[in-house]
Parts: sequence; C-alpha cells; structure tokens
Amino acid sequence: MPMNFQPTDIEGVVLVSPERFDDERGFFARTWGQDVFEANGLKQPMVQRNLSYNRQSGTLRGMHYQRAPHAEVKLVSCLAGTIFDVAVDLRSDSPTFGKWVGYELRPETGNSLYIPEGCAHGLLTLEPGSVVEYLISAYYAPQAACGVRWDDAFFGIRWPTKPTVMNERDRTYPDFRPD
Repeated sequence: MPMNFQPTDIEGVVLVSPERFDDERGFFARTWGQDVFEANGLKQPMVQRNLSYNRQSGTLRGMHYQRAPHAEVKLVSCLAGTIFDVAVDLRSDSPTFGKWVGYELRPETGNSLYIPEGCAHGLLTLEPGSVVEYLISAYYAPQAACGVRWDDAFFGIRWPTKPTVMNERDRTYPDFRPD
C-alpha cells in the first residue's frame, strides 16, 4: 500500500498521506510501514507510542523536544477531532533554522506529520475530544525534556486561534535565544 511523502518548508519535516481504499464501510489505509518509510529516506525506527486525549478545543501542547543524546523523531497523527500540528526547526546548522510549519490533521485524511530530531513539536486542538497519537524514536528521558514557548516572537507561529487551555510549563518557557 503506497503512501505519499510530501516535503515541507522545513528540511526533514514531511507530511505523510496514506492512499485510501474506500468502500461502503468507510476506508482503509496504511499509515506506517518501516519499509516504506526507509525507502523514502526516513530510517528512524520507532520505539514508543504515546496517546493524548484533549477534552477541550483550544488546548495547546508544546512546543516540546528532547536534547541529544535523547533527541527524538516523532510521527504525529490525529485519531479523533482536529488539531493544528506545528514543527519548529531548532537545528542551528540547518538552512531552515527558526522556521515553522503547521498542518491541520484529522482522522478523515489519515495524514501524519513526520518531525525529525532537532525540531520542537506542538499542537493546538480545534475540536473538543481530540485524540493524538505519537510514534516516537527514543524513550522519554525527563532530564533531556525541553521546550520553547508557543508564542515566542523569534518563531512567529501563526496559530489558527488563541489557546485557552495549557499547562504552566508550556506557558512559561523563556524567550528563545539562538546561540
């Protein structure tokens, strides 16, 4: 079963779209296959699956990443509801350093966002009851957990609506300083 791998404006961030097979029951699509990802240059094996349930529309999670040597690749999908999913390039040696991309993910499309190491990730729910699945290439290491603020002027992320629910940690990350 083929999948489409669409490069984005950030080097290494890829929008993955499955080929759907529709019939009277709905549709079927493969959204992950290590062989297909490797054939498209995405060779990171996934070791962990995370799930987040978000009660309210306007819930913000992020912008999170893990420092090396615990840096992680994420493949993010929306299983219920709708989210605006964002990746920010924090790799100082990258030609797309400081840039961000955002995509609406919803179950009807089956699209996922592949986010490489060195990029921060965050999302904003656009519907109540949104459920998000993350396939992740590294085990969670609390000592390596970091983040950048969702509204940091350095990145200028244009969220589709202002967040109404977020935790204190995500609200209070310091200003980003490109060193």
